[in-house]
Parts: sequence; C-alpha cells; structure tokens
Amino acid sequence: MLFKCANHAPASDHGHATTVNQGKKHFTVDIHCHVHVPEADKMLQEIMPEATGRASVDSNPLTAEINSKQQKTIFPQLTEPEVRLKDMDRQGIDVQAISPAPFHYNYAFPADFTRGTCKVVNDRIAEITGQHPDRFVGLGTIPLQDADMAVAEMERCVKDLGFKGVEISSNVNGQDLTRAGLEKFFARAEELGVLIFIHPIGTSYKDRMDDHYFRNLIGHPLESALAVGHLVFDGYLEKYPGLKICIAHGGGYIPAYSGRFDHPYHLRDDCRVNISKPPSEYIKKLYFDTVVFTEHQLRYLIETWGADHVVLGTDYPYDMAETDPVGHVNTVKGLSEGDKALVVGGNAAKLLGIEAMAKA
Repeated sequence: MLFKCANHAPASDHGHATTVNQGKKHFTVDIHCHVHVPEADKMLQEIMPEATGRASVDSNPLTAEINSKQQKTIFPQLTEPEVRLKDMDRQGIDVQAISPAPFHYNYAFPADFTRGTCKVVNDRIAEITGQHPDRFVGLGTIPLQDADMAVAEMERCVKDLGFKGVEISSNVNGQDLTRAGLEKFFARAEELGVLIFIHPIGTSYKDRMDDHYFRNLIGHPLESALAVGHLVFDGYLEKYPGLKICIAHGGGYIPAYSGRFDHPYHLRDDCRVNISKPPSEYIKKLYFDTVVFTEHQLRYLIETWGADHVVLGTDYPYDMAETDPVGHVNTVKGLSEGDKALVVGGNAAKLLGIEAMAKA
C-alpha cells in the first residue's frame, strides 16, 4: 500500500478523499515524516556508483523490486513540498516535523563524506521550512560515526538553521548508541534541549530476516528495543536526565513488554549495574509515536506511559505509514478530548518548542 487516504478518513460524494481536519478541534503535529534529497544520492553514487542507499532493506530481489517501484511512486511526496502540503491538509495535519529519509544516514562511510551529505540534506530541509514556516519544522541528520562532527553539525542545525532536533539511527554501524563513544553528543543534546528522534533503518541482525520484509517488520521494532534497553541499562537516561528522546514506531517492542525489564532488576545484580531505579522509571522519560496501526496497541501505550508521552506520527509517505493519524487517535476508546489534544499535537509542540504555532 502506497500513501493514500486510509479507511478512517471519510470520502466525499465524488469518491475522493476529503480533508480529515474538517471540523477538527485540536492543533496537530506529525513528528514522524520524511524528506528525501536527491543531491545526497548523487554524492553517494560518486563514490559508490552501484549504491541505491537501500542495501539495509533490499534483502531479496522481490523486496528490492517493490522498494524501487515505491520510491519512484512516492518521489513527489518525498521531494515536493506542495504535494506534501495537500496530503497534510487531507490528513488534518497542521505542522510536520520533517526529518531525513533514514537512507541518508551514511554512517558506514568516512565521517568527512557523511558530514558533506548531512550538510546537503539539512540545507534542503532548512529551505523547505523557510518557505513554509507555518507548516514545517526541521529535524536534521548528523555524522554520528564521529562524535565531534556530530555535535558540530547538530549545533549548526539548531543555531544556524533553526531546527528543533536531530534524527538518528538505533545503532552506529552495529555499535550500540551507548557503546559508540557518543557521550559528548548526548551531553550536548541535553544542554541544547533538542529532541532526539530515534528511527532504525533495517537491522544489524540480518541472517534470519531476508524474506517477507522482516528487516523492517521485525527488524525495526527489535532495533528500537535494543536501543532503549541500552539507554536504560547502561545508565544514559540516569546520567543525562534532561534528554528529550522519541522512539519511532511506538517505541518498538519494549513499551509493550516492560515488565520483563523490571522483574530481573529486583533479582539480579547484572540488571542494575548502572541504574538506581527500576527500568520502567527510565522508560517513562521517553516518548513514543502513534505508528502502531491498531487501536488496542495505541490505547495500551497511552494508558501505560501516559497521554503526555505519546505523540502523533505517520511515517509519511512510505507504505508502512499510518495514513489517517488523527482518525487513528480518535478510535482509542475512552480517550478524553484533553488527552487527544496532547497526543495529536500538544506533546509534540512542547517537545519541539513550537507552542506559539499552536496559538497562531
């Protein structure tokens, strides 16, 4: 399924999708949506002509063919703001926090090269946000394989380009975020008060995930679970308590099974080496997007972690997107209007520091 209006959305008398936000009550922010920058692809192909940028998910010929067709089909949504704005209006989205397509991470290449592609991608995002400052805010990409370069580019994004945060993967070339020498990055992100949006791309556990798009379907939530686990048990959420972190795809597997983290904490020394509280106390610091597709899973996230820690997301414009995000939230049984307001926009506005946009 490529990007189109979902079943939640009403249809007009003429059979076309109508604007989801007709009569909507709340300011809405999509915190999980992507931009693709062809210029960065050209830079990659100059040093690796055969590169598609999708090696992490193109795990067999059928999957590669589907992904290639999808990329061509959704290319206008990924690259053209005017196309994107029309889709936002249909979805009832006031503001998108646009982040790079994860294919632009380029962590496996020399840091100098990745710094160059990051600059190109971030400058394009800044161009889009500058053209439509009432509809877009920026999240940048950074050369995470080099902590000093990562900090420098993050500072440029925030101070020069006006971005509200950065998007990073769940690991750096197979190294966990807490084992990749990134203390300087996390400390500076905490000081700047910027959002860190963690979004996996493929998985570092590939051998059993070649078929059925498992590198995305299973790999992404598994990667997020590992990232959250290390952030918690390696003590980073205790060491840097002011970090603002949102985990894509509903946080992966851990938010739905946190009891398996807490249970051994009380029984085993090796589960409390770096932390002074049960793991769930640190998970409560995190934010999770609504891209979980089912009402019961979204309701569980809200009931367990609080309506103040769940944020609207789509994964626009890929086929793994939630295409009617506001309608998805509206399906949650028993959710008050106040809590809906937090989930669909209030939480993201606070995280991104754009509360004034909600009042405009």
